[in-house]
Amino acid sequence: MENILNVSSTKLAAGAVAVAAGAYYMASRPSPVEPPCPLDRQSVEVEGQDGAHISTRCKDGKLLEYLYDDVTTTYEGFQRGIRLTNGTGRCIGWRAVPHEPYQWMTYQQVHESALRFGSGLLEKGLSPGQDTFVGIFSQNRPEWVIAEQACSAFSMVVVPLYDTLGPQAIKFVIEQGNLHTIVCDVEKKVDSILDIAQDVSVVKRIVVMETINDELKKRATSLGIEVMTFDDVEEAGRRNPHDAVPPRPEDLLTICYTSGTTGLPKGVMLTHKNIVTNISAVLKHVEGYLNLGPDDMHVSYLPLPHQFERSLHVMFFMTGVQIGFFGGDVKKLLDDFRELRPTIFPSVPRLLNRIFDKVNAGVQGSAIKTKLLEIALRSKSAEVKRGIVRRNSIWDTLIFGKVQNLLGGRVRAIITGSAPLSETAMTFLRAAIGCTVYEGYGQTEANAGVSFSTPGDHSTGHVGSPLTCNLVKLADIPEMDYYTKNNQGEVCVKGPNIMKGYYKAPERTAEALDEDGWLHTGDVGEWLPSGVLKIIDRKKHIFKLAQGEYIAPEKVESIYTSSPLVAQAFVYGESLKASCVGVFVPDPEVLPGWAKNNLNLEGTMQQLCKNKAVKNAILKDVISLGKQRGLYSFEQVKDIHLHPELFSLENGLLTPTFKSKRTTLKSTFLPQIQEMYENLA
Repeated sequence: MENILNVSSTKLAAGAVAVAAGAYYMASRPSPVEPPCPLDRQSVEVEGQDGAHISTRCKDGKLLEYLYDDVTTTYEGFQRGIRLTNGTGRCIGWRAVPHEPYQWMTYQQVHESALRFGSGLLEKGLSPGQDTFVGIFSQNRPEWVIAEQACSAFSMVVVPLYDTLGPQAIKFVIEQGNLHTIVCDVEKKVDSILDIAQDVSVVKRIVVMETINDELKKRATSLGIEVMTFDDVEEAGRRNPHDAVPPRPEDLLTICYTSGTTGLPKGVMLTHKNIVTNISAVLKHVEGYLNLGPDDMHVSYLPLPHQFERSLHVMFFMTGVQIGFFGGDVKKLLDDFRELRPTIFPSVPRLLNRIFDKVNAGVQGSAIKTKLLEIALRSKSAEVKRGIVRRNSIWDTLIFGKVQNLLGGRVRAIITGSAPLSETAMTFLRAAIGCTVYEGYGQTEANAGVSFSTPGDHSTGHVGSPLTCNLVKLADIPEMDYYTKNNQGEVCVKGPNIMKGYYKAPERTAEALDEDGWLHTGDVGEWLPSGVLKIIDRKKHIFKLAQGEYIAPEKVESIYTSSPLVAQAFVYGESLKASCVGVFVPDPEVLPGWAKNNLNLEGTMQQLCKNKAVKNAILKDVISLGKQRGLYSFEQVKDIHLHPELFSLENGLLTPTFKSKRTTLKSTFLPQIQEMYENLA
């Protein structure tokens, strides 16, 4: 992505004749996009629903369940994709060898392969229906889709597994889900399942997408586990085909386990209706503005075990879109983009911010390039504010063409939603990529989507209006001083997209779903005058970083404070940043002696806390401790501030039960937090 703005002398000369260019620019400018509803009234209160808001696009004030009468399950959604493409349209593509052209399977071929694989599972002893749970432990690839479609065709329940759950959590999922069958992509994951199987006798068979060595086979056999290849299962189904046993709307499609809590993961139960309803609402939301079809292309690189990418797949299959899988290396993702030339670009803020940062870095040191970029952004941003989004202006030719070509040159919509996107980056992308940027808000318990940007609304700083499938209301949070009378409170959601509950966890379900069916998200929102939602805080202590990873700060803090050097710790992160920072109070009984013996330093607590060598030593110690205790890199703090005074009731930093007052800690140490992030930038 280097040299994005390596503007030639010819193009620089063109910038000098801005008056002539401006005349062409004005003459070629298209008409603004007309929004589907008044942008100053995107949602309204529902009478008798405690201030709940509903989209003004809901017909007769009723929530939408299905957009298409013949699509009430994901199985039926895929059948619609077959019909739209006559079965012969490209469905999923991949590179068998890096740098080689993509290979493709048609919609009909994927369907037939799924029926064979599902039939093969039945031949291996599985039964069709809701009592059969199948684990999928794999990176994004064609077999993931085929395995999931097979389970859907025979009404089985998919349980995704992923590395960042950690071994203990994966063990818990296997036990709770009673996963007799797990589909893995590579030997490394088979090995990890066999490690778990030494303590858990649940797993009976492992299906491997690639080849497996004899040593692993012997190890599996010794544990009473049958290992077979994906091709072997499909061949068994080819020899003995079974008729599909299609699911009903109320049937479970998946149990999606969410990480990020201080305890064990929660299994979110999502039905076919939950997912199809949510996707129907998204399609309705963009109807007439982003009409998806067989000519569209999506690059699948966001993790399929997460509900965001899986929901996108359902939407794309329902509309006949082509899906090409990335090669497996995120660092080479742009190579896949150049080859596939996607038209739809779902992403996360971390990657989008990286594109933004690279462009800015490309003009550093050149006053001419910097000025040209400023002029181009100002001109195109002004158009965006008037509802004009395009990539055929003079500025696209002179400046932004290279940026657009990074993504293949065909992107007409960016969808982001795992974490907030900064207003600066949002404005830049709309202008530079020349496409609509849709920002949404949601969580797994609501099948990923709760609110979504309205077409034609190019304002920033919010997450759109409620989707037509759900109501959204706010609830008072007195302990945080958020009240609905001020249009602020905890975001609560109700509708047919909301989960059935947490699997085998009635107490946790009761905490999330109240008796009236409202999902309490733990996020704090604010209604803006136009009826759009803004996320302003988090009620629960868990937070999400820019790349979409959840952090449970109390878990991290408990590990760090097990160091003899650390008496107290406050770990902080925010959704626009990619890392955590911390405020630590060293143990006043330990630090002076330790500093003298190990660093040859003496001084008061105040002096030692200001010493860079002391800070670096403590940071090194807790990072090492975190690694020993199994923290992932994204959970570890990247910088710390040492504070000499213990958090206490007296200084207002602890509650009467001696718990950290996180909101107060944040406000107290905000200058230090900001300084740490500036140093990390």
